[in-house]
Amino acid sequence: MKIMMLALLPAALLTGCTPRIEVAAPEEPITINMNVKIEHEIHIKLDKDVEALLKNRSDLF
Repeated sequence: MKIMMLALLPAALLTGCTPRIEVAAPEEPITINMNVKIEHEIHIKLDKDVEALLKNRSDLF
């Protein structure tokens, strides 16, 4: 009986030392602050004929 108790004692001690993992949702919402600056440069190249047409007929646009 003592031998069986001595054999079960390490198993009982090892099961008491198992790590516990807990996953829980945070109480406050997650906020992400993004400071983004966007700059655009648009370059338009016109043919000389189109450019002359736009100068002569300014009522097109």
